[in-house]
Amino acid sequence: MGIAIGDTRQDVGIPLAGLFDWIDRTFSADDEHAVVASIRDLELLARIGWNAPFPEPLDDRGVLNAEDLPAEITDALARPSVGLVACVACRRLCVRDDFKRKETELCAWDYHAQVFGRRGPWRESAYEPRHFETIPTCAYVVSDLLAELGVELLLTLGELPDSARHAIVNMVLEQDSGHSHMAVKTAGSIVLLREA
Repeated sequence: MGIAIGDTRQDVGIPLAGLFDWIDRTFSADDEHAVVASIRDLELLARIGWNAPFPEPLDDRGVLNAEDLPAEITDALARPSVGLVACVACRRLCVRDDFKRKETELCAWDYHAQVFGRRGPWRESAYEPRHFETIPTCAYVVSDLLAELGVELLLTLGELPDSARHAIVNMVLEQDSGHSHMAVKTAGSIVLLREA
């Protein structure tokens, strides 16, 4: 669902003599998310001995040439920073508690593969009220990742009483009895998936 700015930072001390070589090795010209000010601007700032404290909070006002940033990074700077953790499966950074399974943090890709894959908790019958208490829970569901798994997003139910959402899910399951389904809790909604 985009890029998030972490709530911690890492300082890197690079001697000025090796700064431009380090930039070339670290920030690939082919990577549109590798953001660094132009060499000309950095040279000018180094020559005048410019120094500034790290901006708190980090937003677009604290970034040189913010207009040159990719749109998704500008969007991330407009939102509050969040806690980031490494996915236990692939080590990608992900937002803490967005995709948690059995007390382990996963990225969206690994969560979708593990929970919504063939071994997931698919059902061919209606949910009993107690089953809704144990359905998978995550921050959001990504339709592109579902498509890779051969899973369809059938229905998203937002702000309704739980009893109404549960009744609608079970009504769909009764009408579409030839497939396996899975209900998923997301932030403020229930999503119904169908295995293709």
